[in-house]
Amino acid sequence: MCAMTPKERVLRAINRQWVDRIPVGNPTSVATVESMEACGAYFPDVHLDAEKMATLAATGHEILGFDTIAPYFSVQQEAAAFGLKMNWGEVDSMPDVLENPYEEPEDIIIPSDFLERPSIRTVLDALRILKKEYGDHVCLVGKVMGPWTLSYHLHGTQNFLIKTILEPDKVRRFLDKLKGLSVMFANAQFAAGADVVTVADHATGDLVSGACYRDFLLPVHQEMTKQINGPTILHICGNTTDRLDYIAQAGFTCFHFDSKVNPCQAHEIVDGRISLAGSINNPVTLFNGTPEDVRREVIANIEAGIEIIAPECAVPLRTPNANLKAIVTAVEEYCRNH
Repeated sequence: MCAMTPKERVLRAINRQWVDRIPVGNPTSVATVESMEACGAYFPDVHLDAEKMATLAATGHEILGFDTIAPYFSVQQEAAAFGLKMNWGEVDSMPDVLENPYEEPEDIIIPSDFLERPSIRTVLDALRILKKEYGDHVCLVGKVMGPWTLSYHLHGTQNFLIKTILEPDKVRRFLDKLKGLSVMFANAQFAAGADVVTVADHATGDLVSGACYRDFLLPVHQEMTKQINGPTILHICGNTTDRLDYIAQAGFTCFHFDSKVNPCQAHEIVDGRISLAGSINNPVTLFNGTPEDVRREVIANIEAGIEIIAPECAVPLRTPNANLKAIVTAVEEYCRNH
């Protein structure tokens, strides 16, 4: 039997189908300074230059050996498209939004040319470039911010979280205002060449409860997933064990989870309703650990039944590439021997 292409491997795995080996995926970002130096495309230029964005994204496959290529590195492209003041960061730091000016959801006017704004067009054009180069072979992963994350960026994280208690109706109005934007951008990425799109919606266990996810986001996510034209990976950082059952009901194809979640417990809770991607620890294992540390964590996730092995979130930019390559080596070695 011929080996699968990386694209086939990932798309089959997220649908919980047989694969020739477990895929190694990147639902968020594996951009590193080391990869920038290798390909000549650097932060912060890549965030607004489609050619450079595509070049750096391709290192995830060409240098690290992942089965995926994902060109949206930060979480701020949408915020920039609203015209908010930005700090685009440095070579070794991610962009950040410097203002959260919207007090009321009704104040938010989604630009009619949103998909043509520079930060958004960059992602779409990068996907088109990558589609021409890799489209038949490697799985292209798009990314959008969900309405919870967009509310953080437009209204302010602390302001928004306080309103989940004091003004829950306003929270729902923010989500209703912004959910369509996430769907629109996701569908534009599928049209540009993405094979799967990550929806990053940071209702993290560090900040909100499982009941909060259930009451505010679950119905919104159920509505969104019906409108998105392709497979989706939900990404939420932190310990999400208390909302895994709800996430499995939300309609996403896959959930990308944090190392704070026990992978065996995660697999047991979702019980085949959704595939799982994760959960190699970033700060301890990938940034500060050794390839042997990586190998042990990879094996633990494989043996827990995780469908796609991946870093838990966007990797620190100074992460050594040797540790990211070690994920692929460990998966290949395990699958050869079992």
